[in-house]
Amino acid sequence: MSQALPSREAIVATAHESISRGSKSFAAASLLFDRPTRERAWLLYAWCRRCDDIADGQDHGHGMTVVEDAPARLVALSAMTEQALAGDVVGEPAFDALRIFAAETRLPKRFARDLVEGFALDARDWRPRSENDLYKYCYHVAGVVGCMMAIAMGVDPDDEDTLDRACDLGMAFQLANIARDVEEDDRVGRCYLPEEWLVEMDFPPGQHMKPPFRPRLAVLTKRMADRAAAFEASAREGTPALSFRSAWAVLSAAGIYGAIGRTVAARGEHAWNHRVTTSGMQKLGFIVTAAREAARRDTLYPRTKRDTRLWTRPR
Repeated sequence: MSQALPSREAIVATAHESISRGSKSFAAASLLFDRPTRERAWLLYAWCRRCDDIADGQDHGHGMTVVEDAPARLVALSAMTEQALAGDVVGEPAFDALRIFAAETRLPKRFARDLVEGFALDARDWRPRSENDLYKYCYHVAGVVGCMMAIAMGVDPDDEDTLDRACDLGMAFQLANIARDVEEDDRVGRCYLPEEWLVEMDFPPGQHMKPPFRPRLAVLTKRMADRAAAFEASAREGTPALSFRSAWAVLSAAGIYGAIGRTVAARGEHAWNHRVTTSGMQKLGFIVTAAREAARRDTLYPRTKRDTRLWTRPR
C-alpha cells in the first residue's frame, strides 16, 4: 500500500519551522506579507536553507564546519533540485517546498540553478580575485534569492527592471553578511574579501584576521558596507512596484540588514569581538519605520533609472 504524500499544508508548516529556527530577522519580516506571499516565502526559504545546510554541514545555519565531501554533497542537492523543478515528488520536505513554490509562481528554472552554482563555488573552494568576482559570488548566493523572493511577491518573471532591484537587495544583504562574518569564515578556511583588496592593503597571505592587521581589515569592511548601502538604496527604489505589504516587508528587511553593515563599519577594528546582531526592539523599530516608508514609497523612492555604476546580474 503506497504511503500518502505530505500535503501542501504539512510542507508549509515544516517550512515555517525552518525559518523560525534559521532566521529570526527573515521570519519577522515575512509576517508582514499577506498569507499567500508569506507561505511562498517560507517555502523558498526552506529550500535555500536546506541547500546551505547540506553544502556547509550546518543545522539551520548554525555550526558551520569544514566539509570533506563537498562535491558529493553538491551532486545530491543539485539532483534533488532538478527533481523538484521537474515537478516530481522528492520526499525531502525542503525540496518538495521548492517543487510547490516553482509550480505556483512560474519560477524561471535558471534562478534555482544559479543559486546551486553558488554552492558549487564554495564546493570548489573558490575565492574572488577582483571586486567583480565578489559581486558574482554575492549574486549566486543572495542576489538571485532576491529575484526569487520578488517572484514570490507576485512580480512578473519578465519584469527585468524590478528583478534587478530585488537582486540589489540580496547583494546588499550578502555584502553586509560577509563583512560581519569575516572571522567566522576564516575559522573554516574561507575568505570572500577580493584578493586584489588584500594585496592593496598589504596583508601577508592568510593573516587578515591577526590583531596587528585589524585596522587594515576595518578599512575593507567599511568599503564593503559602503557598497552594500549603494545596492540597498537602489533596491528601495524598486518598492513602488510592490504592494504595500510586500514593500513593508522589503523595507523592514532592508533596515534590519542595513543596520548590520553599518554597525560593522562603525565598530572598526573591534567589529569581530562580538557578533553583530539586531535586538528584538531594534527589529521592531525598523518594522515601524518601514510601515511609514511603505506608505510613502512613491514619494520617498521615485522610480529612476538604475545607477549604471552598480554591478548588474547576468541575464
